[in-house]
Amino acid sequence: MSVHILGIRHHGPGSARNVKAFLEELQPDIVLIEGPPEADSLLQWAGHDDLQPPVAILAYQPDSPQKACFYPFAAFSPEWQAMLYAKTHRIHARFMDLPLAHVFGMENEAAAKRAAGAQRDETQKEDETQSTTPDGETPPAELNNSTEEFTAAELDMEFFPPSPQDPVAHLAHAAGYDDGERWWEHMFEYRLGQEQVFEAVHDAMHALREELPRRYDRKEALREAWMRKCIRQAEKEMFQRIAVICGAWHAPALQTMPKQKDDNDLLKGLPKTKVECTWIPWTYSRLSYESGYGAGIPSPGWYEHIWEHPADDGSRWMALVAKLFREQQQDTSVAHVMEAVRLANALAALRHYPRPGLEELNEATLSVLCNGESILMQLIRDELIVRNRIGKVPTEVPTPPLQTDITRWQKKLRLPQTADFKDYTLDLRKDTDLERSIFLHRLQLLEIHWGKRFEVSGKGTFKEQWRLQWDPAFSIDIIEKGSWGNTVAEAATSFVINTANNTGTLQQVCKMLESAIPAELPAIVEVLIHRINNLAAASGDVLQLMEVIPSLVNISRYGNVRKTDAALVNNITESMIGRICISLPAACTAVADDAALPLLDLFFAMNDAINLVQDNDLTASWQETLLVISGNPQSAPMIAGYASRLLFDAKIMTRETLVKAFSVSMSVANPPALAAAWLEGFLRGSGTLLLLDEELWSMVHNWVSQLENDIFIQVLPLLRRTFSNFTAPERKKLGDKVKHGGNGTSIKAATTGDIDHERGARGIPVVMQLLGFKDAKLLPDGA
Repeated sequence: MSVHILGIRHHGPGSARNVKAFLEELQPDIVLIEGPPEADSLLQWAGHDDLQPPVAILAYQPDSPQKACFYPFAAFSPEWQAMLYAKTHRIHARFMDLPLAHVFGMENEAAAKRAAGAQRDETQKEDETQSTTPDGETPPAELNNSTEEFTAAELDMEFFPPSPQDPVAHLAHAAGYDDGERWWEHMFEYRLGQEQVFEAVHDAMHALREELPRRYDRKEALREAWMRKCIRQAEKEMFQRIAVICGAWHAPALQTMPKQKDDNDLLKGLPKTKVECTWIPWTYSRLSYESGYGAGIPSPGWYEHIWEHPADDGSRWMALVAKLFREQQQDTSVAHVMEAVRLANALAALRHYPRPGLEELNEATLSVLCNGESILMQLIRDELIVRNRIGKVPTEVPTPPLQTDITRWQKKLRLPQTADFKDYTLDLRKDTDLERSIFLHRLQLLEIHWGKRFEVSGKGTFKEQWRLQWDPAFSIDIIEKGSWGNTVAEAATSFVINTANNTGTLQQVCKMLESAIPAELPAIVEVLIHRINNLAAASGDVLQLMEVIPSLVNISRYGNVRKTDAALVNNITESMIGRICISLPAACTAVADDAALPLLDLFFAMNDAINLVQDNDLTASWQETLLVISGNPQSAPMIAGYASRLLFDAKIMTRETLVKAFSVSMSVANPPALAAAWLEGFLRGSGTLLLLDEELWSMVHNWVSQLENDIFIQVLPLLRRTFSNFTAPERKKLGDKVKHGGNGTSIKAATTGDIDHERGARGIPVVMQLLGFKDAKLLPDGA
């Protein structure tokens, strides 16, 4: 009977190659793999044609799905190769890490203790404020026993345990490396010969564990005790050749066994909870360091390359780079590739490496293929070094019902999960595209944001633009939402109804309704409409009602496109508009300047919504409200000005009435700031009126001309804000109009007419200074 401890690096291609070769030579009876024992039943899927890495084991607590762990595997993960070997050779395989049932149980227990401690501290503070010692001093607080904090999410198969400094960095420094990661790669991952490699790893880790000072880590002690327990169990079951695949750091602790009683005492009395596991697709981007994964690697795509082509001297890699550049219309010749390979190998030789690694290849690529421009290196990183790759999981793998339904719809609608984003333009007049839209809207209602919707300009309401990109973390969201139903429609209905009944914000419920109608869930629509009606009836805030009118109008319009009955929405909209028209004039009085701008935006959206409804009665009520606001001297000037503009655009206010209102508001008798605010509201959205109406232009021109310098400086920010909202052509034409005295003469006509030489002469010194001349006399004769 023999036990062979294979210390590896998780997701290391060299380690995976060494494990595969060692197992083929040893031909063990059983393989023990570092991982959650709850997932033992999933090992049967290893080797299945449709289980294609990168994939991950998702382990979660059913009654609290957000408490979960991922165990990712790539083709170059040693654990994955061990699984494939066991499946191919039909031998036993088991996971041997500390069960997550205990991990989650300890986390729950620690959280309960922290909550109880916080409650006790709060009670103690209240007591301290009410009681003092006889000397008038506050009594000393009791010392709380510290509890061991245990974060289950950190159990993500880390390569080395958390420490202020990577232990391997000591070995790297001794070997002349400044980076432990690079040292490990050149010593083990790029290594082609595996003779006594596991013995070397064991000796190195044993020396580090003995020499480095370390604090007691209960989590690490429990994990290693359980691993030893699994090894003893395999020996007890009379397996003759036992192969143990574990993180390199744990190898010495499993090689030298302490007393069984010591491990049993350590593991006694651990809390426990229920845990479930399943396979899910993973991505290379989530396998990288940048995703926050504790055992992440910097270059999954590169690791896959050296796993598939271990003896590559850089030629294959550079060929991939050249192909990528050519696809991006970058000129790259065979000579470029050959020179880059030669440079990479020369750099490796100078650094005493047997062959170039990724660092040497990147430096050669930057120098030869990129001509020193680093911008293309980002393309190489995204497409080759990391790569946008997603795994595949068989549909037969047991999954929660909601996940099964989502997968079924994805397959039916031909919407595959992709690591990179993919754009879809959906035509709602086509049955398949309409079903896709309904499905994506239902996922959004469930707050599963696989698809992001964009506005489609010029396409009408029958087009939708979606961008889809799958994130493995969606699996947790799906499990969490699975408590609301077994299908997407059922879960979305229950979830939204519950959310709506517990939401007191009218705007949020309206947004939910806006998403529910394109999702075609009538039960939700009926509940949301009823909820909106109740909230609107109870709301006394007219501004809150104005905020939701545009969305309700869009809902009504979208409902017609979706062939749904929008009559209920129309009734609520009409009722709310009536209440707004009654209450709005009073809400426009005594409004501060900083509050007038957002109110102006509400007016803008409200006016567009009412024009979209095309209801004569509603339009008439709105216009009557605008008349009251524009004629009330107590209305905020900015709002009154905008109301006047809307009335003039609708041809309700005649030109004579407008000129009179303009004259009164822009009178020099009014404070300049109020006149500027009225003007800003009046010109909201367009300056064309000033270009076409000479009388209004003259009023504005004369008002500005009569301002004193200090007053002009005060109102200048308001005027700049007003004119900055105009289009560039409008601003240019207004500037030309000012330049030519406001008479509307074109530039060509002005240059051919009489020239005021005296006025022009006054500007010559300034122009000469701008041109760099110090003296106007330097002008050539006749100039």
